[in-house]
Amino acid sequence: MTNRPEARRQGRSQTIALAAFMLMQAVAAVFFVADATRDLFEKPPGAHSIIEALIAVTLVAGIFLAGWQLRLTLERMYAQEKALDTARGDFIRIIDTQFDDWGLTPAEREVGLLALKGLDISEIARLRGAAQGTVRAQMTRIYAKAGVSGRAQFAAWFVEDLLGDGIGRPDDAA
Repeated sequence: MTNRPEARRQGRSQTIALAAFMLMQAVAAVFFVADATRDLFEKPPGAHSIIEALIAVTLVAGIFLAGWQLRLTLERMYAQEKALDTARGDFIRIIDTQFDDWGLTPAEREVGLLALKGLDISEIARLRGAAQGTVRAQMTRIYAKAGVSGRAQFAAWFVEDLLGDGIGRPDDAA
C-alpha cells in the first residue's frame, strides 16, 4: 500500500530541488550572457567571444527547455493523480454496488471492506471491537452471499472486475 502524503511530500521536494537547480542555472546564465555581451561589444569579436556567446545562448535555451519540461511533468503528475483519485472513487462505488447486490448487512459491509484492504480476522476483530469468532462468522456469511469459497476468491472477484478484459486467463493464451 502506498503512503500518499509521503509520496506528495517527496514529489514536492523533487520539484523544489529542480526549481532551485534552475534558479542556479539562471544566475549562471546571467553571468555568461553579461560576460559574452561585454566581450562582443568591448573588443573586436574573436573566436573566444563567439564561443562564449554560443555557450550563453545554449545555457539560456537549456533553462527554458528544462522549465518547459518541468511544467509538462507537473501537469502530467497532476493529471495522473486526478485519474487515480477517480479510479479510487470508482472502485469504492463498484464495491458498494456489489455489496448492495449481495445484500450485505452494514456490519458485513464493514468486515468485507476491511477484508478487501487485507486485514486478517484478528485485526478486523480488534478494529471493530468484536470477537474473532463473530468476524469469522460474518466472513463466512459474506462468502456465501458472494458465492465464493474464501478470501482469495472474494478479493479476486473485485480485481477481476477492475481489470476487465484487459488481461486474459492463463488458459486463454493457449
